[in-house]
Amino acid sequence: MALPSPAPPPVTVEDAVLADFPAIAALTVGVYRDEGLASDAYLPQLADVEGRAGRSQLLVARVGRHLVGAVALVLEGDFGETTESEDEAAFRMLVVDPGARGRGVGELLVTECLARARAAGKRRVVLSTDPVMTAAHRLYARLGFTRLPGRDWAPQPGIDLLVYALDL
Repeated sequence: MALPSPAPPPVTVEDAVLADFPAIAALTVGVYRDEGLASDAYLPQLADVEGRAGRSQLLVARVGRHLVGAVALVLEGDFGETTESEDEAAFRMLVVDPGARGRGVGELLVTECLARARAAGKRRVVLSTDPVMTAAHRLYARLGFTRLPGRDWAPQPGIDLLVYALDL
């Protein structure tokens, strides 16, 4: 009789610490580059975790001690780029390690962003996403986000981003 295999360790979400920055940079750049989600010109911005940390709350997802996801939660300031008022929060650069997909990592990161935005008194969370990020679009729809096509924007010519929002 075979023993049942142990359950995989749970996914946890917590604030990033300085020691996480190199892993966040490597994961973000690697996923965006390998999946064709970013131009070479955008990779240095994706790698600038320290810069993000000064303008957002960085959250990480772990399985055990292994970092498997990250997101930048913007509760104030100019890093949101899709926010239109102080009542809105945003999140950016949501990334999940391909080897950890299907375990709810992205959903846990997004729901933590929503909980923190609610706790900060925000009335809405907005985000921008590339049209090719269809798996992310399905996650956002499942969580109740809706499209705001009137707020779609282009950070530079040829890069058109879709905006989604969720009222809290």
